[in-house]
Amino acid sequence: MSVLIKSVREYSPCFKVINSGDMLVSIDGHEIKDVLDYMYYSAKKKLNLTVIRDGVTHTVKIKKEEYEDLGLEFETYLMDNEMHCKNKCIFCFIDQLPSGMRKALYFKDDDARLSFLVGNYATLTNMSDEDVERIIRLKISPINISVHATDPKVRVEMMKNPAAAKCYDIMKRFYDNGIEMKAQIVLCPEINDGKVLERTLDDLLALCPMLTSVSVVPVGLTKYREKLYPLRMFTPEELGNVIDYVEMRAQRNFEEHGYYCVYCADEMYLKCGRELPLAEYYDDFQQIENGVGMIASMKEEFDAALIFVDESDKIRKVSAVTGCGVYPFISKLVDELKKKWHNLECDVYPIKNDFFGDNIDVTGLVTGGDIIKNLKGKNLGEELIIPAQMLRYDRERFLDDVLLTELEKELDCKVRICENDGAAFISAFLGIEV
Repeated sequence: MSVLIKSVREYSPCFKVINSGDMLVSIDGHEIKDVLDYMYYSAKKKLNLTVIRDGVTHTVKIKKEEYEDLGLEFETYLMDNEMHCKNKCIFCFIDQLPSGMRKALYFKDDDARLSFLVGNYATLTNMSDEDVERIIRLKISPINISVHATDPKVRVEMMKNPAAAKCYDIMKRFYDNGIEMKAQIVLCPEINDGKVLERTLDDLLALCPMLTSVSVVPVGLTKYREKLYPLRMFTPEELGNVIDYVEMRAQRNFEEHGYYCVYCADEMYLKCGRELPLAEYYDDFQQIENGVGMIASMKEEFDAALIFVDESDKIRKVSAVTGCGVYPFISKLVDELKKKWHNLECDVYPIKNDFFGDNIDVTGLVTGGDIIKNLKGKNLGEELIIPAQMLRYDRERFLDDVLLTELEKELDCKVRICENDGAAFISAFLGIEV
């Protein structure tokens, strides 16, 4: 097996000794199947690279700093095809997307390599024994795992894939071999809550300390569920019961292992009107990308940065948008800013999600079209502040493909992107550096 080298970065360790168009065969005799092999075997200071150039095999000696990147670029990030999800999960959000969106949005990845490299969550259903052994051999860690239930029958029913039954057995192998794991549970009413959730947490927390965190996230349901598995949203009372149980298990884990480990998503607290835990509850915010501890983290950062903000007579008028769920929280932060900057005028607009439906009230799924629909014709002041999580990876467009430039044109207002950080929040709203 060999991998095509697309280009070689200038002045890198391989510059002038490896050519674009060469085929990488092995490093120190180890076959390179994908990016995991490449990263692991290229870490040393002295290497022998075997390449095929114009049909002839060459061995090239490389000297570099330990862990320094070789500077080789390949046709794909993984040096291989991305693994497609083979599950038919009853709660899959992609199955609930409307038609006519960008093709890339409908691709379901389920690749453990992306779990390690960029933090994606994998179900482990497409992993062979060889794949598991390679992770153990290469000491790839941490692995992010979408668990949902450790009861094999329940997990198979939720994912509609017989291979889903093997997840916990694989996790125990990782535990036995010192591989760190993070877990995610998408909770569906009357399916994997109640006694099923209790068993799942019993099983998962038995893997501490190699299990570093577990997020419990409620199922998200859009309005595009025709012919899909019948699911419903949790009631506020049900969410409160889940929170009570999870916090009890978290406290017990803290007493046994010194960290809480398991946390409910922020939106669960918001939907049932509960006060969110303080920042220290979330350990080191390992699940913040899952919407877990995001509010506590932002409040802690905001309070720390606000101390260093001086009062000012500067006049500033801006507007901001947010999801309906966090609107009260964002409004309170703005009110605190106004106490220091008396001439700050700011309107915060909660954007109702017509694109996905009323059940979806998180900020990250607000679309450009809904913002335009809500704000067209309003006096938005100097700038409209947009949370960064509303934008796709290119930071130029929303989920519905509306571009930032289109938004500015339609609303006749300059847009400022605000990172999910308390200090950045102050900087954006006040127009100053903090």
